[in-house]
Amino acid sequence: MESTKSLPTMLTVDAEPYPYAFPPRHTALLIIDMQRDFLLPNGFGEIEAGSLKDVQASIAPTKKLLYAFRQASLAIFHTREGHKPDLSDCPSNKLIRNKGCPGSAQDLKVIGDKGEMGRLLVRDERGHDFVDDLQALPGEVVVDKPGKGAFFNTNLMLKLKAKAITHLIICGVTTECCFDTTFREANDRGFECCGVEDATAGYKEEFKSSVLDIIHWSEGLFGFVASLQPLLDALAPFTWSPASVSDKTFSQTGPIFDGALDIPSLQKAYRVGLSPVTVIKTVFDRIEKYNKVDPAVWIHVETEESALERARKLLTECSDLSRLPPLFGVPFSVKDSFDIAGLPTTTACRPIARVPLKSAPAYDLLLGQGAIFVGKTNLDQLGTGLTGCRSPFGTPRSVLNYDYISGGSSSGSCVSVGAGLVAFSLGTDTAGSGRVPAGFNGVVGYKPTRGLISAQGVTPACLSLDCVAIIAGNVSDARTVWDLCAEYDEEDPYAKVTAPIQRHINSTGLQAKTFNFGIPPPEALAICNPVYRRKFDESLQCLHAMGGLLRPIDWSLFEKAGKLLYEGSFVSERLASLPDDWFEKNRVHLHPIVGEIFGTVIARQSTAIQAYRDLQAKALYTRQAEKTFAYDACGIDVLVVPTAPTHWTVEEVLSDPIATNSVLGEFSHFGNVLDLCAVAVPAGTCPASELQGKPDAEGVLPFSVTFLGGSRMDGETLEIARRFENDISSTA
Repeated sequence: MESTKSLPTMLTVDAEPYPYAFPPRHTALLIIDMQRDFLLPNGFGEIEAGSLKDVQASIAPTKKLLYAFRQASLAIFHTREGHKPDLSDCPSNKLIRNKGCPGSAQDLKVIGDKGEMGRLLVRDERGHDFVDDLQALPGEVVVDKPGKGAFFNTNLMLKLKAKAITHLIICGVTTECCFDTTFREANDRGFECCGVEDATAGYKEEFKSSVLDIIHWSEGLFGFVASLQPLLDALAPFTWSPASVSDKTFSQTGPIFDGALDIPSLQKAYRVGLSPVTVIKTVFDRIEKYNKVDPAVWIHVETEESALERARKLLTECSDLSRLPPLFGVPFSVKDSFDIAGLPTTTACRPIARVPLKSAPAYDLLLGQGAIFVGKTNLDQLGTGLTGCRSPFGTPRSVLNYDYISGGSSSGSCVSVGAGLVAFSLGTDTAGSGRVPAGFNGVVGYKPTRGLISAQGVTPACLSLDCVAIIAGNVSDARTVWDLCAEYDEEDPYAKVTAPIQRHINSTGLQAKTFNFGIPPPEALAICNPVYRRKFDESLQCLHAMGGLLRPIDWSLFEKAGKLLYEGSFVSERLASLPDDWFEKNRVHLHPIVGEIFGTVIARQSTAIQAYRDLQAKALYTRQAEKTFAYDACGIDVLVVPTAPTHWTVEEVLSDPIATNSVLGEFSHFGNVLDLCAVAVPAGTCPASELQGKPDAEGVLPFSVTFLGGSRMDGETLEIARRFENDISSTA
């Protein structure tokens, strides 16, 4: 049955040169190159090195270790060495070195030559793939590398940071080559590594012994070396066994669904036989009931039968409980600015809706991981606004207090998560529209670095600044969704081609817990409601307690960058993706406030000279921001701000829609202008009576802080946000 024990903060196993301690939730198993080409007869390894006896002996121990990590639900990475079919990523010296050796007897075949399992060390050939016993399962990361080390010219570092990994347990072949090279690369990048003696091997036993001795020589010069059994013993109390579930299949009647929609809870329940049919029935029952509370959340809801059909199809496709994709049966929504083939994309403006022929790539990636689409959510029309009060489909309300706004423009997405109708939602963020409504509904709103998730198939607001946002119940779920749908899209002109990681990992000691942060100065925070100001001070106390070190920053660059968005020529980009005569033809269809904003933009008649000056200013502020987040004694890891300065009632916004909207973006507008990543995190609640200054005001309201990190520093920023989330909830 499912283990009832939670994984401890740290585990320790006997090792050389002294016991190896590792935090399970931040530890990954890294399996090196267990490929047919290296392990089976007539592969590259046998051609080059001869006997396979030793390397084949590593298969069974590696299988045991892999099984233990799977049963403990820990992160698993596999690497494969191999090259593109045209060998364009293969250095010439790698091809000719053996042939150039006088008297070489190993020059019969080289990389790319035809072998019995296909071309040697060429991707997508049979020999390039893993042996049958060690095939990767859905959710496990496969890293294809062109060299011996696993970090060169791969996304391994990015993926490890995406999963908040600090410790690596390394096994695989060959000890003297790819294992050793990767081990040393990982050590250089700050990971605390342990090699598993039984689960690694080379073609010469004496080479293996020498390599492992050197790794732990001199008080652990490169890391630790342990035997397999102590690791298995340490993990044994925390494993689960799908074999204990009746015939390893799903049940239509049990186990009982406890109602939790967070991703780990659903994964755990599905592993012991809960059917996604049960979950979907619960979700649609909740949607029906919540429609009576707030009918403005959705623009389109799938029929219950359609969603159930998807759930039943998943049951057929994924009948083995040990091989479920990571988002199997997880219900989600998307903002109705995302294209879904065959469904109208309205962007909250039905008269100009269109029916796309293909879906947004981000949506397709989630379906491919087993998620179940529930519906398309309401938004501020054309993604224009931070209030949630600018849609002809109605005004969604905060899930904590009906009198208060939900925030926008991703209003429905945040309400659908905050009300427990879905596990997560895809929204968008141009000026804070994935963060502000998250803050007003007590959920997490994560805006990745622009270009890491494809924005293709998403109706643009400001094309050069837009990015997909992820709304989730907690930081870990947001991180999981990001990790699964962050994929380079060559069709997206703003996609980031590479994601260089500038910072190493601090895996142990005091540096693993400390971080530097900046905050706005008192004069900037003066815009906050006094209650919000007090709650922000409480959050700062939490940051200090968890190891945060406050550093002075130049706030003016963030302030000036924020003003560029609406006070400069950049606002003209809201019309740049539309035909020249679009506004005049369609103004009658627009929400009055949206129409007024677009009309004001046109009336400005911004010139090309103004636009270029603003672009030059943006470049200057972005470079200054890079220095602010620099990895040195003066730089900060994160900038911490209130997600919004206050929380308005719907009545207050309707009485002054433009001024109230402007206030809400004070701490969010600069985020995309400066190409930062950001995650809004719940930080407690406050009585509505205090916020309003009216003793008779009922209920409570959420407070939220946002962590902003440098471009492509998403992994580090998410981890600090997760730690804060954990600490603030424990003291609430």
